[in-house]
Amino acid sequence: MKLLFDHNLSPRLVKQFAEVFPGSTHVYLLEMEQADDHQIWKYAQNNDFTIVTRDGDYNELLVLRGFPPKVIWIRRGNCSTVEIETILRLHLSDIQRLDSDSTLGILILY
Repeated sequence: MKLLFDHNLSPRLVKQFAEVFPGSTHVYLLEMEQADDHQIWKYAQNNDFTIVTRDGDYNELLVLRGFPPKVIWIRRGNCSTVEIETILRLHLSDIQRLDSDSTLGILILY
């Protein structure tokens, strides 16, 4: 499973999860920091990524377009990159289940 971290998350997360999710990247590293949600969605879809975001617009895209790509939506208010990393690590089994279950398109984390 490869993760595509959205612009509202730190690019440092790519390195922090490299051992767990090899091949993951960040929109900044792809020079897509100015891309809109639809362009990021399409890139993730064409390149087999799961989008990790704090942006609720991806939930709307998922409802309208279905999946793939799948979405991990972090619904936590202002918090640090360390807190985001902790949330993701606490839910590794849920993330793996999202990847393996063909009936699931989104994982919402608080």
